[in-house]
Amino acid sequence: MTLPHRPRAVIFDMDGLLFDTEALWQEALLAAAAEAGHTIPDAVYNGSIGVRRSQCGPLFRSHFGEDFLFEDFHADWRRHFWLVAENRPAMKPGVLELLDALDQLRLPRAIATSSSRASVDRHLASHGLTERFDEIVCRGDYENGKPAPDPFLKAAERLGVEPGLCLALEDSHIGVRSAAAAGMMTVMAPDLMAPTQDIRALCVLVVHDLHEVRDVVGEPGR
Repeated sequence: MTLPHRPRAVIFDMDGLLFDTEALWQEALLAAAAEAGHTIPDAVYNGSIGVRRSQCGPLFRSHFGEDFLFEDFHADWRRHFWLVAENRPAMKPGVLELLDALDQLRLPRAIATSSSRASVDRHLASHGLTERFDEIVCRGDYENGKPAPDPFLKAAERLGVEPGLCLALEDSHIGVRSAAAAGMMTVMAPDLMAPTQDIRALCVLVVHDLHEVRDVVGEPGR
């Protein structure tokens, strides 16, 4: 397993890649729905994975109707998330090992996420990772969210590295599409959804976890 070429920078997604938060968002979604007496079908559940929560309104209204009060539901969704996340924001396997390898290789790194800056800061601080990233690009820092390339392009711009020389790490389908659209070497470490054939075609590698990324990031490639 090798990369096409050595990266000059690495850009990370956050939810579902660095932290096991994507599963918590989905758990919170089901809890908020149950509290309100709603049943969430698979299409809505899967469609919300990796999507900025504030962009989920049309998805929910397409199922529940145009009069569905998504903003109220979203507030309950967030409330349930922080109830469960307070004690369970576990890091994904290989995060520290990969960051240590990037330190040794002196490779700059950034986070490109759909989450708010407050959420990013909270999660990084809880794991002592605040100083491990050179740049953080989050909601409000770009015009169009994933699957548009904007978050990854903004991260590359802030790092001062051409997008094609960046390695992008993602866990979701929508994130893979965003990174690939930015022209980056894209590696997927699947979280809640396995890659489809189309998603695999957008990736240079699909790995089990970030330990495997650590093993290939310093290799000379082809």
